Amino acid sequence: MDIKRVAIDAVNETIVMTVVHMDYKGQVAKRINEKMPLATVKGFRKGQVPKDLVEKQYGKAIKKEEVKKVVDLALERFVQSERLNLLGTPLAKENEELDWDAEELVFEYEIGLVPSFELDLEAKNDIVKYVVTADDKLIDGQVTRIQKQFGVANPVEKVTADADIAGTFVNAENGIDNQTTFSLDVFKDKATADLFIGKEVGDVVTVNTKGLFQDDHQLMDYLKVGHDNVHDLAIDVEFTISAINVSEPAELNQELFDKLFGEGNVASLEDLKAKIKEDAEAQFAQQADQKLLADVQNFLVENTKFDLPSEFLIKWLQTVGEKQLTPEEAIVEYARSERGLRFQLIEGKAMATSDIKINFEDLKAFTTNAIKQQMAQFGQTNPTDEEVQGIVARVLSNQEEVKRISDQVVAAKLLDLFKEKANPTTKEVTYEEFIAASYGE
Repeated sequence: MDIKRVAIDAVNETIVMTVVHMDYKGQVAKRINEKMPLATVKGFRKGQVPKDLVEKQYGKAIKKEEVKKVVDLALERFVQSERLNLLGTPLAKENEELDWDAEELVFEYEIGLVPSFELDLEAKNDIVKYVVTADDKLIDGQVTRIQKQFGVANPVEKVTADADIAGTFVNAENGIDNQTTFSLDVFKDKATADLFIGKEVGDVVTVNTKGLFQDDHQLMDYLKVGHDNVHDLAIDVEFTISAINVSEPAELNQELFDKLFGEGNVASLEDLKAKIKEDAEAQFAQQADQKLLADVQNFLVENTKFDLPSEFLIKWLQTVGEKQLTPEEAIVEYARSERGLRFQLIEGKAMATSDIKINFEDLKAFTTNAIKQQMAQFGQTNPTDEEVQGIVARVLSNQEEVKRISDQVVAAKLLDLFKEKANPTTKEVTYEEFIAASYGE
């Protein structure tokens, strides 16, 4: 057998295989001999059919099967021996005119190669690493929410300025149907709040979404509107009141502190505010890291130039998956996934050049920390090592969880690498400023 690579360009090649009689004749002959005792041809008793008739009836099908086995094995070994770094898998070129009786059979396979490119993680950029602080306004607001949440809700007949109103926002045409609860200070202007004053259970209040809240993104919370639709949305929505309550704020005492944070961990209003600040800023740090990672990804994808075997990949996408795609569907799917593929290649390059690896100890440490955080959220602030490691062992026995956690560990290591190499500008902001920067406002 002769097998060779024919270059088309830097990321596209064809593998050409020439198969001769010697490559498959022995296995074909063996299969014919195995077939003879079982062959049935009219006019002959089973097992008594002449060999030439058996070859005539079954030979071509057997030859095709054996040639395919030879070609598939040779292709696999050739890809391995050449150490080809492929995108997708080899695609056989259709050849409807192939003469199966010829002395030489030629098969061609299209392949797409991973591009070679340079990656500069230290390239000049305008990436910002945000440090998000919890200001007094946010902390005081959270204290008020805690007092309301754990206070006593007393039902009243009519809406007053300090009432909490439960009900449902509806706009059938736009698919809005969401139950929620709010207080009147959520609205951007007093005129909207005044529409609710004096209303009773069962009453319907119509408001317009344009400028309804201080931040348009609150439409995502109260109306479950998608982020892409919140900006400049101007539609009428009806709110049907289902309950009206006025809360008697909970007293900020040791009983409440212990209930929220465990016995003795918070002992005063000052401690409570410090704890709120600590927890909020830890959460904000995670959000800031996610934005930093996304910003670095975007920068690297936009500024790391390389070609992809796009035509090959569009063909390949038509052949994979449970449902075969049409050429038009494959083009759409490729356009949807191209950016992710580009970053996947950049990510792999970054890991290779920086010698980033993950091992079982990395997975175990990451999972242990995550389990402890989850347990703390449910009030188990001092679990034993035995309890934690028992949960960790169960989690890491699940292959799907291992894959998910591995991805998270890789992301964390890459984030540390990007922080070091990309050298982003650090900027301290409030949470409101961070939200505005995150959504480009």
